[in-house]
Amino acid sequence: MADSSPPVSAALPDGVVHLRHHLDLAAQRNLVGQVLQAIGKEFWFQPTTPRWNRPFSVRMSNLGTLGWVSDRRGYRYQPDHPESGLPWPAMPKALLDLWREVASHEALPEACLVNLYRGTARMGLHQDRDEHDLTAPVVSVSLGDTAIFRLGGTRRGDSTRSFPLASGDVLVLGGPARLAFHGVDRILPGSSTLLPGGGRINLTLRRVGRSLAEVASTGS
Repeated sequence: MADSSPPVSAALPDGVVHLRHHLDLAAQRNLVGQVLQAIGKEFWFQPTTPRWNRPFSVRMSNLGTLGWVSDRRGYRYQPDHPESGLPWPAMPKALLDLWREVASHEALPEACLVNLYRGTARMGLHQDRDEHDLTAPVVSVSLGDTAIFRLGGTRRGDSTRSFPLASGDVLVLGGPARLAFHGVDRILPGSSTLLPGGGRINLTLRRVGRSLAEVASTGS
């Protein structure tokens, strides 16, 4: 599955693992097919910012028992689609197997956030901090066009560095880098032909935590 490139870059902070070309082309095609089939057309949604209700430049969906959403009510996890109320599609086994391989955490993720980048879509610097269990890493899978990824420290004012995430790359943020600020400056359109219609899909696997999952599943 992995090539001969060193999986850990010495230039990256402690807790960050960049597995370059971790998924070969066959695995990428298989995963894209499973993800797009599971989501279909009805499970995409357009997230908006809580304060200003402005649309994100990416479209989103989720896989798993919980999904991350953003709208006027704020950032949160919930077990169903914010518009239709349908439960999120199941997470493909390939993603759970990947988590077991790279996450070094005994519990499985409940959520896989799916971000679709096309055109000028980007993602500003942010922390993944809505999870109850911060001992588990965040595992990110890049599929399609290359993204210019920006990584900072655990404080917003920390210095940042940028590097490309190509199709098949897997990035793990754990340990002291679990709450590192990160984002996507831009994608490089046409750098991959993997996705129908072009663009990039990013899959972010997250362990939410049992207590929060129970709250979300009961709606209380």
